[in-house]
Amino acid sequence: MKIRIPIAIVTIASLFLFACNSEPQQKTPKNVILMIGDGMGTTQLYAGYVANKGHLSVQRCTNSGFVLTYSLDSVITDSGAAGTAIATGHKTNRKMIGMTPDGKSQKSILKYAEQINKSTGMVVSCAMTHATPASFIANNPLRYNYEEIALDYLKTDIDVFIGGGLKHFKERKDGLNLVDSLRLRNYQMAFSMDEVEKFSSGKIAGLLYEVHPPYYSEGRGDMLKEGSLKAIEILKQNKNGFFMMVEGSQIDWAGHANDNQNILGEMIDFDRTIDAVLDYAEQDGETLVIITADHETGGYAIIDGNLKEGRVGGAFNTLDHSAVMVPIFAYGPGAETFSGIMENTDIFNKIAKAFNIKITN
Repeated sequence: MKIRIPIAIVTIASLFLFACNSEPQQKTPKNVILMIGDGMGTTQLYAGYVANKGHLSVQRCTNSGFVLTYSLDSVITDSGAAGTAIATGHKTNRKMIGMTPDGKSQKSILKYAEQINKSTGMVVSCAMTHATPASFIANNPLRYNYEEIALDYLKTDIDVFIGGGLKHFKERKDGLNLVDSLRLRNYQMAFSMDEVEKFSSGKIAGLLYEVHPPYYSEGRGDMLKEGSLKAIEILKQNKNGFFMMVEGSQIDWAGHANDNQNILGEMIDFDRTIDAVLDYAEQDGETLVIITADHETGGYAIIDGNLKEGRVGGAFNTLDHSAVMVPIFAYGPGAETFSGIMENTDIFNKIAKAFNIKITN
């Protein structure tokens, strides 16, 4: 006996099987904003959560995972090796910037983004010559060669950079005035956030402090958030999109100092910056935001606290970095690739793939 199946049922079943067997169309980002909390481990994150009385902006992210941070020469990395791994996709030895141990220079994701005609920028709460931002700009065997690293800003087409480090551009042992050199390369120079805010287009070099900004608790204000929003305002004018790195730099310094209160202040500042960036990404719809750390600092632990009061009691077991995995969060098109446990070099590779960049290193 033949069994007749209604055409409607066959059609529905066929559509169901097609949907199950078809790969979903992944949307790729036009823009990527990489946010690095220097020294930010999971304990620093939870301390920020408690200090905020039960809220963190990374909770808005759709995907999360962990990052392995070791360098080639040690299970415990530093910001030079970790920054280089994230920026270039290559592991290296501690204290090296933008190059492998054999001295071969490696191109950063920022420079690759420039090659595909995207705008680029960095906003940091440290000197622009410090290890993490330097990893995206420079190639140097020693992270402490600050004046040499400053020269590398003249060898790139970065559109916006905002942070400290004026001394390394202007008061140099070689007598060069790189501020004048930047002006000749069409940079609008700014030496305060008020001056940064005056610009609405073009290239901006914001060297707001002689070396490093003060802690957030000591009057730095909202320069990280305001600088990030200004950079987005400038960079998004490029129809090809942009790449930007934002660093909450001084979470690390508070960890080195075993300073519980300044960890909380730096985490709150970074969290507010994350919230503002995620607001933009949510409205824009074409921006991938990645939030992670280069390493953990201080071997930080919470031994007391109160969520209602926003009070955190912290303890430390080192004045240096630790080897623990650090968290990673992502939001926007391509966020689904930032889940699980990954190498820090994978961050570079995933961004390059999202931008459809052909790697030539």
